[in-house]
Amino acid sequence: MTLLHIAVLIKPVPDPRKWGKLKLDPSTLLLRRADVPAVINPLDRHAIEQALALRGAHGGTVTVLTMAPPDAEDQVNEALAMGCDRGCLLTDPAFAGADTLATSRVLAAAIRKLQACDLVFCGAWSADGSTGQVGPQVAELLGVPDFVGVVALDARDGRVRATCRTDDGDTIYEAEAPVVATFSREANVPRLATMRGIMQAAEAGVERWTAADLDLAPETIGLTGSPTQMLSVFTPPSGRKGEMLQGTPAEAADRLVERLRHERLI
Repeated sequence: MTLLHIAVLIKPVPDPRKWGKLKLDPSTLLLRRADVPAVINPLDRHAIEQALALRGAHGGTVTVLTMAPPDAEDQVNEALAMGCDRGCLLTDPAFAGADTLATSRVLAAAIRKLQACDLVFCGAWSADGSTGQVGPQVAELLGVPDFVGVVALDARDGRVRATCRTDDGDTIYEAEAPVVATFSREANVPRLATMRGIMQAAEAGVERWTAADLDLAPETIGLTGSPTQMLSVFTPPSGRKGEMLQGTPAEAADRLVERLRHERLI
């Protein structure tokens, strides 16, 4: 490959530093995301960095895609400021309430619309959902191989070689492009947006695509197209109460041991 076309999938998530303010809407059983400012999913930043590094080595184009509400334009602009060439916001009220499969259908349709993507990158999982399902589902819908939990990747001569981290250690995979790859935080150190990048992002602008633009049937997207749905959310009752042991650390330890012996737990 001399010129790569790389699509990077990003997801706006509530800022992890402010998760304590997140609440559920009792009527929709969905997070009230408007209560906490959104940021680019942390692992998606590593996907952006990998795409930009490959573009620097081989040339080509990096397009960032996200399925999100209209205000996610801020996150797309940030990705453009980091160095991405093109930004597409997939936004439509019909997309609301989508599970991972309905989301993957929208993303896969957008990738097809881009045409001739050599590589599709995203984070291994999102900070708010942590399912790790979207990348593999997009790969399945596109009918291409997927590399999961990538910590190193290179592409040359039409082939992609990736090192993936598993519970049993690192495994090296190789496949012909196109492929989908999901990245772990060990893959790289994401760059920051620059002033020049911010100015270029303002000039580039963000494209907006709806369900009609992607030729998607209503029954395949949003809440209607989601086989996984939230039926109930509740706070489990607390069945235990704590007790503070007074005194010095040594005295508290002695009392704890005495109590455990009395309860015949030791």
